[in-house]
Amino acid sequence: MSLDPLDLNEEVQSFLYERHLASLTLLRADGSPHVSAVGFTWDFDAQLVRVITWAGSMKSRILFKSPGTRAVVCQIDGGRWLSLEGTALVTADPVRCLEGTQRYAQRYRMPQERSDRTVIEISVDKILGHT
Repeated sequence: MSLDPLDLNEEVQSFLYERHLASLTLLRADGSPHVSAVGFTWDFDAQLVRVITWAGSMKSRILFKSPGTRAVVCQIDGGRWLSLEGTALVTADPVRCLEGTQRYAQRYRMPQERSDRTVIEISVDKILGHT
């Protein structure tokens, strides 16, 4: 079922804040998918998914080369699932990395410090799922 990212019911919002891992799918330059397991956070007000990572990760390298590419984060728990899709970019901006890191720490745990921290931001414009 398709959901309006700006009008999510309580059940969907609750699921997005529960502690679950997800898959992140990006397309490499040759069109093949790169899928990785990630922790992510959802910022309803900004309509952003954030994934913290590091500069040398394949995720970061793909997005450094092709900012604005489409990306999907899919969270699954039994029969419940949500796919959040939108345009993605990666940044090493300290303020944005701190925001991503703090949100990650609230949902999961305090991540390891990294001098090469980056954060992937997906501007969500489409949500599919079943909760």
